[in-house]
Amino acid sequence: MKLLALSDVHGDVHWMKSMAEKAEEEKVDLVLLCGDLSNEDEIESVEGLIGPFKKKNLDVAIIPGNHEGMATTNFLIEKYGLKNLHGYSLKFGDIGIFGCGYANIGMHQLSEKQFLETLRKSHDQLKNVKKKVMVTHLHPEESIIGLNMFPGSTGIRQAIEELKPDLHLCGHIHETEGVEEIIGNTKVINVGKRGKIIEI
Repeated sequence: MKLLALSDVHGDVHWMKSMAEKAEEEKVDLVLLCGDLSNEDEIESVEGLIGPFKKKNLDVAIIPGNHEGMATTNFLIEKYGLKNLHGYSLKFGDIGIFGCGYANIGMHQLSEKQFLETLRKSHDQLKNVKKKVMVTHLHPEESIIGLNMFPGSTGIRQAIEELKPDLHLCGHIHETEGVEEIIGNTKVINVGKRGKIIEI
């Protein structure tokens, strides 16, 4: 399976067109949008962001970041037929993908308990998978992604330790876009705006 994962686009329609072209060229099976598509929680701020992918008949899954609420996210899901990963999961053959959106700051913040419970709920929907991919907007606590300045999530960290995904994809911290690390046996990647092509 081949993925294009990206985050923190913040309304850049031109960039999304280039990412759709990249996804088509790379023949990806799924595009994962890891939150903060918009700058503001308004439907107008996400207009035109998904169309380039759908014009190329690409499958897209989404979680909200700290800049968009569920109403804006649901608008995109319903208008473009996207797959919602916030509290839900997807299965591609023997690969399972599960997720939780939002962050621990801003209008749409979750508590650490909510992060953990949402990830448990989405993980528990997966059966008979050999590889697991966890998708969040926020990074885990005590991660190099946070630069010792931006606190991550204890709930997400606990989910990594408890649910043991093979791969964890996140965004949120622009300054560490592209940074990778290993937590336990889980590879953690801050996919960022430039995105990452990942083969599983």
